[in-house]
Amino acid sequence: MTIKEFFSFKTNKFFWVNIIAMIVVVVVMIFGVLKWLDIHTHHGETVAVPDVKGMTVDEAAKMFRNHGLVYVISDTKYVKDKAAGIILELKPGVGEKVKEGRTVYLTVNTLDVPLRAIPDVADNSSLRQAQAKLLNAGFKLNQVQLVNGEKDWVYGVKYQGRQLAAGEKIPVGSSLTLMVGNGSGDRGEKPHQIFSDLHEVLLIGVYHLCYTTEIIPYEFQQQVQPCNPRRDDNVNDICNHLCRFRQL
Repeated sequence: MTIKEFFSFKTNKFFWVNIIAMIVVVVVMIFGVLKWLDIHTHHGETVAVPDVKGMTVDEAAKMFRNHGLVYVISDTKYVKDKAAGIILELKPGVGEKVKEGRTVYLTVNTLDVPLRAIPDVADNSSLRQAQAKLLNAGFKLNQVQLVNGEKDWVYGVKYQGRQLAAGEKIPVGSSLTLMVGNGSGDRGEKPHQIFSDLHEVLLIGVYHLCYTTEIIPYEFQQQVQPCNPRRDDNVNDICNHLCRFRQL
């Protein structure tokens, strides 16, 4: 039998019948598999993601079950004007078509108010500077409390009647009270100046005491004899002697 006769339908009907039968079987099998996949995967059947924004997680869970969806809390945020524990965002978004069994990821408003450190504004900022720093940090401001001191100079920050230290952490959005100078002279000098002057006075006193009680060795006194204060020296003279003494 030649090749031409082998592939001829007239002379080799059995061969071609088998080929056609195999093709039909394959097509039927492919069609059956696709149909089974459609039924199993609910192909073409979708549900809309329900609008659960503003609901609690428990309330949203019931709606998700009714729609055949699953939810997971994937993130938390803090929005001060929203109730704690409510849903802020969801993905896929509201109204999107998804298959049953799809997982919806939720962002929930945190139950715990985050803490934030107080900016360092006491004793180194004007009223305007302190207000800008605190507002930018997410805090609210009450009416200022006036204290004796340099006008519009911030001497402290209070929260619930208690004065705060720089870097101390309190809830974000808390209301703070600034202690601001009213322009009187009682606290005209800034604290770092007061401590510096006090330190200077103490040094002067110790220096003068050392000389008047002969605590400083005689040999060392000889080295500083040109600036040795006398018992009747006034404060200005002692200051001058002290400055010269420091240079040795």
